[in-house]
Amino acid sequence: MRADQTPRRRAIDALESLFADARKPKQALDSIDRNLEERDRAFLMELVYGVVRHRDCLDWMLSGFLSRPGGLASTTINNLRTAVYQIEFMRVPEWAAVDEAVSIEKAMRGRHGLVNAVLRNFLRNRPALPDPRKDASGKALAVVTSHPLWLVQRWIRRFGLDEAIGLCTADNTIPQTAIRIGDRARRDEALRMLAEKNIAAHASSIVPAGIAVAGTVRFRDLADALAMPYVVQDEAAQLVGYLVNPSPGQRVLDACAAPGGKATHLAELMGDSGEVIAMDLDDARLQMLRETLVRLGLKSVTARVANALTCRDDRQFDHVLVDAPCSALGTIRRNPDIRYRITAADLDRLQVTQQRMLANLARLVRPGGTLVYAVCSTEPEEGEMVIRRFLQEQPDFSIIEGDFPFFEPFACCDEGGFVGYRTFPHRHGMDGFFAVRMKCRP
Repeated sequence: MRADQTPRRRAIDALESLFADARKPKQALDSIDRNLEERDRAFLMELVYGVVRHRDCLDWMLSGFLSRPGGLASTTINNLRTAVYQIEFMRVPEWAAVDEAVSIEKAMRGRHGLVNAVLRNFLRNRPALPDPRKDASGKALAVVTSHPLWLVQRWIRRFGLDEAIGLCTADNTIPQTAIRIGDRARRDEALRMLAEKNIAAHASSIVPAGIAVAGTVRFRDLADALAMPYVVQDEAAQLVGYLVNPSPGQRVLDACAAPGGKATHLAELMGDSGEVIAMDLDDARLQMLRETLVRLGLKSVTARVANALTCRDDRQFDHVLVDAPCSALGTIRRNPDIRYRITAADLDRLQVTQQRMLANLARLVRPGGTLVYAVCSTEPEEGEMVIRRFLQEQPDFSIIEGDFPFFEPFACCDEGGFVGYRTFPHRHGMDGFFAVRMKCRP
């Protein structure tokens, strides 16, 4: 294979697109992984996601061997990152990682002599990583786990050093794949189908219709194994549907619905009897929901393009779900680039939007109905602080607990008592979510 067509070379192209053009890893990969065999595609994906997960750590390891990194082309930097990632985190022979990096640099007409010298010097003098447990400032933890220092330091203040290390470490693990079977009674049948295809999986110990698939698995293999409708959805996201807990025949609004995982879950919980309005501002992402509805055979969901900040409806709803736009810091395991995109200022900016959205959508809840607020964020600015402000301004609403006992391990309290539910990657092995259910006074 030509040097400009190898998975390693394509990984550099993807990293360029990701870091320079602010594209997401999947978007960057989708544009360049065509015509690759399955094995090469998997290798490419591991390279790209691995470098993103460990970018700051890789840069720290390289820093002692580059006198002026700012003067290098970004392609050369990403070439070096990719090579060091293979050396430190993969079972790639050292000579192969170096030779390939030099060949790629030649093909890019870059500084192949420098790349060769840096990598061979690196192999002779590999730096020892600092010990995060011996540095309460969080600087070592930020380096070792490639998390922004501001986030590491706030986690240390909030959880203590040991738990902050656990959370950062969990963020860098490859998450299991979780799926939702629409018919809970068929979960055993689904597990049997997966076992027949040698896909290791077990019933979720948390959500009634969930299945956890061990290790990494290709979506194509899941589709081939399961002759029944299913949705790929993290267990934390599945919990949100059970918190709403709609009944057949009710009218429900999912106010930020795309791509549709929670809207379809609500419809399934209602036995596809009633009305689910799945609203989103992005019609292209709503199209993904429409396609899923066809695949699942659901008839009760209507996709509607609308702005949750300003929308109105002639009738009120029994339940309104606000899966609000947020930092998504609870999903770093799945979206490792988020750590480099979000700043502390973004939390305050997003909080304003979340508060405005809740205030508008509260008017659509019928007396006696419920309002569920959810964000895939670990941070109180987007969770407890939003709800505290909302309840101060909306005295007709009060927090109520979920209907099922499996919510109990996730309950969180503050000085005022119960405030909702939280999940964390390091504690529960699922995405970080905050969710709360509130009832409107009859």
